[in-house]
Amino acid sequence: MQSNIYTDKIAKVLKMPKAELFRLSETLGNITGHRDVIERIFFENERLVGEKLAALGLTHDASAQEVYDALVSKVEADDMFLLGLVGHASLRGYEASQAVVAFVKEAYGGSRRGFFLKHAKARELLIKEPPKKIMAALGYDDVHTLIEKEDLAEIYSALRFLEDEAWQNTVFFAQYESLSPDDFEERDVEMKALGEKWASVAEKFVAKKYHNVSHLKELGVIFVIPIFLGISGETLRLVSLLLHYFHEVAYYAEAFRDAAKKRETFAANVISMLRGDVLEHRLPEMLPEAARPRFLVVQRYLAKIDENDWRLAEPRVNPEALHWQRAEEDVMQIDGKDMGFWNGTGWVGDFFKSGLGEDAFMSFNLGDVVMTLVKRKSIRYLYHEQEALWNKIFIEYFGVRRLEDMSRKNIVKGWFEM
Repeated sequence: MQSNIYTDKIAKVLKMPKAELFRLSETLGNITGHRDVIERIFFENERLVGEKLAALGLTHDASAQEVYDALVSKVEADDMFLLGLVGHASLRGYEASQAVVAFVKEAYGGSRRGFFLKHAKARELLIKEPPKKIMAALGYDDVHTLIEKEDLAEIYSALRFLEDEAWQNTVFFAQYESLSPDDFEERDVEMKALGEKWASVAEKFVAKKYHNVSHLKELGVIFVIPIFLGISGETLRLVSLLLHYFHEVAYYAEAFRDAAKKRETFAANVISMLRGDVLEHRLPEMLPEAARPRFLVVQRYLAKIDENDWRLAEPRVNPEALHWQRAEEDVMQIDGKDMGFWNGTGWVGDFFKSGLGEDAFMSFNLGDVVMTLVKRKSIRYLYHEQEALWNKIFIEYFGVRRLEDMSRKNIVKGWFEM
């Protein structure tokens, strides 16, 4: 038997051949002794979907549109509730940005240490390759004055939304090729709201990206641009992203520490991680007698760019999905009663009938629903759930710590064997 109803259903969600998932589960079961993992995941998904539908006042007979509308309404309600917890009248301007950052810091419960680029080295890089668009926007004609007068973390943050991407990649970040472990140091992750001066110069970036929050892995900085679009779901999205970046920056800081053990490859490995490199070519076939399960390490959401990417049909783990899982757990801890709806739903989803009678997949992943809402419902996101489901499969066999360790240690290589 090359499949069963359990592997058939999970393979359909993952968009991979059901026979391949069946063979993988058989092999992983032989290695670990954990049998019927896919079956257990199937029934756990059934249970969670049933519980969440009941909480929304629905049943499995609901249409895809009814489920979608109910999930979006739940996010909208949680968003308003969360804004009340933040304690700010609305998401507008610098004060609101500060309020959200302060709220997340308090909810998170402390700082986190990391291995980041020294400030002195960061200044040196700016002096060697001055960010001319930033200087023009702020009225500086001398880079030394810029560095003296402006906050270093804010200057580096502005590189992301003011300078041309081509200049960043081919000129400024080319300097990273000479970095060594000596250029890094241990210090706390910094989360901040950028000053009001950045709002006007970042307007086009935010309008285009629907994105007013980002991070700098190499500097250990998470920043909020003080611009808001006035879109439903924006508070929940912002809080979730800030928590997500806390976990992501810490994860990469540990990866930088690992890379520092080999000075000769340190710079190249750091650059690879900052680019978010993934395996570009298919792995060669193994001899049957030597075959071992192989997992890709995919440190970004490939389906966001190309839903037909060949790597989406391969067994894989995704550290991004792990960061989201932990961010969702943090969100739940803010208020277990209302936010608790999303408990354990990161990998959960099911098929419901569309208006045309076809099967339409509905993701119960908080990130998918929030991003759909913030995008004004013009796109329905599913890829967060699919990546989280691959992580769920790996974790059921090997545990979450093994997932984190194996993904981090093999993140540059792009794959590993079990």
